[in-house]
Amino acid sequence: MDNLLANLTISVNEKLYVKNPETSDLGKKIIENSIILIHEIGFEAFTFKKLGERIQSNESSIYRYFESKHKLLLYLSSWYWSWIQYKLVFETNNISNPLEKLSKAIIIVTEEIKEDVSIRHIDESILNKIIICEFTKTFLTKEVDEENKKGFFLVYKSIINRITLMIEDVNPNYKYAKTLASSIVEGSLHQHYLKEHFKTITNLSESNSISDFYIDLIKKTLL
Repeated sequence: MDNLLANLTISVNEKLYVKNPETSDLGKKIIENSIILIHEIGFEAFTFKKLGERIQSNESSIYRYFESKHKLLLYLSSWYWSWIQYKLVFETNNISNPLEKLSKAIIIVTEEIKEDVSIRHIDESILNKIIICEFTKTFLTKEVDEENKKGFFLVYKSIINRITLMIEDVNPNYKYAKTLASSIVEGSLHQHYLKEHFKTITNLSESNSISDFYIDLIKKTLL
């Protein structure tokens, strides 16, 4: 599985960048180090000037790839969700039992990525932490409707729609499939955040995983 993913070429909406960062060494360095820097200092403190200093390049050179740090975060998020979607397709494709298939999908979208599977220059384990902390900042904006029309969240919505179909396969009569699917995907990010920063208001721990919670929830809800 990891070998298959390592050879993937993940496409991201071309409207998110000025120049595709995958086409040059500098572009790949921008992506690699932006992930590390955002994780270290947070998205609010992150600037192209600081990134330029880290990679020893002019700030203007980064603007040749991304017009703003918001677009860069959208790019990283789109890349992440595309990677998750590939995992969903590969790891659930041969599962025929609807409940087993849905349970596997829940594990994929809710588990914390603890190991980098070495896809080129992107550390998926660190990117996962960024998604947990920063993903809502991509759409809690005044521009969300316009950016949605441009397809910036297409892959994210595709994952939710894929899980929706799996829910309907388990129970065709359940009328809140989309709501449940989106709650699983978005809710898992929130619960991971609580586990890290507000431990007293979540039951999650090393022994109680978010995947176990949602699998228990869908069984009690759908069966």
